[in-house]
Amino acid sequence: MCPICTIAVGAGVGLCRYLGIDDLISGAWIGGLLMSLTIWTINWLNTKKIKFLFRKILVFIFWYGISICPLYWLEIIGHPENKFLGIDKLIFGIMSGSVVFLISVLFHKFLVKKNQERSYFPFQKVIIPISFLFILSLIFYFIC
Repeated sequence: MCPICTIAVGAGVGLCRYLGIDDLISGAWIGGLLMSLTIWTINWLNTKKIKFLFRKILVFIFWYGISICPLYWLEIIGHPENKFLGIDKLIFGIMSGSVVFLISVLFHKFLVKKNQERSYFPFQKVIIPISFLFILSLIFYFIC
């Protein structure tokens, strides 16, 4: 993700606010995207046999830092009245979306392993994470 992409994410969050979409929901999708980028990058490093100390943690910090820091600097994150359970709504959404996306990936791997290394249905690898994030979005929608 380049700096322009990060600004695009910030603009997307601004557009979501303009359209009335809560920061919890947009944050969940941003968190899913960031976790996906983290996993893709780690897998890419594995295929290229690039190894270094604290590789996974550093990749995680890189993607989340390059995305969250500009949102903070643009003052999209940090409003005192934009909180859920005492945490900024966008940060809470990003954390929740990241965890849910990771759980969905692990669930997909569990299903594939259970079915003799085959998916149960076409595009299962894509449908499961999107479904999990959609369900999280619905939960956030009804909470807020």
